[in-house]
Order: sequence, then C-alpha cells, then structure tokens
Amino acid sequence: MTDLPEFALSIRQPWCWAILNAGKDIENRDWNSRFRGHICLHASKGMTRFEYEDCLATMHAISEGRPFPSGLTMPAFEELQRGGIVGTVEIIDCVAESMSPWFFGRFGFVLRNVRPTEFIPVKGALGLFKWRDNVAAPEAAAPIVQQGRLL
Repeated sequence: MTDLPEFALSIRQPWCWAILNAGKDIENRDWNSRFRGHICLHASKGMTRFEYEDCLATMHAISEGRPFPSGLTMPAFEELQRGGIVGTVEIIDCVAESMSPWFFGRFGFVLRNVRPTEFIPVKGALGLFKWRDNVAAPEAAAPIVQQGRLL
C-alpha cells in the first residue's frame, strides 16, 4: 500500500474495468487538469444498470473497428468491484480532442501504464483526492454478549 500513488481518481464502473482490461486509454471529464503522473484508480461505489449497459454497447461498437483480445468478457453487474482502489494508471496529458474511440467528453485524460492492484476499500471523492485519508475502517465485529452460566 505504501508504494501506491498519493492521489486517486474515482471512476464509475464498468468504465474503471474498461481501463484496466479493455484498453480504455481516455478518461472523459468535464474539467481540465494540469496534473500529470501516476494515480490510483478508484472504482466508485455507485453504478446503475444503464451505465453497465451503456459501457457494454460502447465496447461492442469499439470492438467492431478495434477487436479486443480473444475471450475478453466484462464481469456480470454484481461482480464488478466497487468502493475502493483497484489499480494505478499514469495521466500523461489532458486533451480536448482525440482520435481514441474512447474519447467522448469535453476533456480527456490520456492514460498509460495501467496496472491492477489488490482491492483496497476506500471512500471516493470528487476530483483527484488523497485516498489514504478515506481508507475504510475494517468492519467491526459484533460485540460478544456474555451468556449466563448454567451452573
């Protein structure tokens, strides 16, 4: 955990999965950024069925012109990890135009050097955030209730 970048960016699933597995090389945003460097990918807790279906349709359209690796299948809606750090990536640029089939935003963070990591439960935040400040506390065990003795 100590070797991971300081900042993270929350990305809704399944788009975060697409960065890690399907070659999504642009993260679309409504805001510009001068930040360049490595960040953690935070899979947001929220995801709608529409977002899931929209990503599937986008991946299908992209695969017609740029085939994905054989056997690549997006996990089922219920199986996508959410609410934590799932990988790292390097932001190398922020553009207003791109030839990438993944670009459809006002701005796009150009991504390289994608690397999955072990899942770390973290509460998300807007913009780039210091994720270590939001590490989820481990689930507290239920208190042990003392039972009376029979003898």
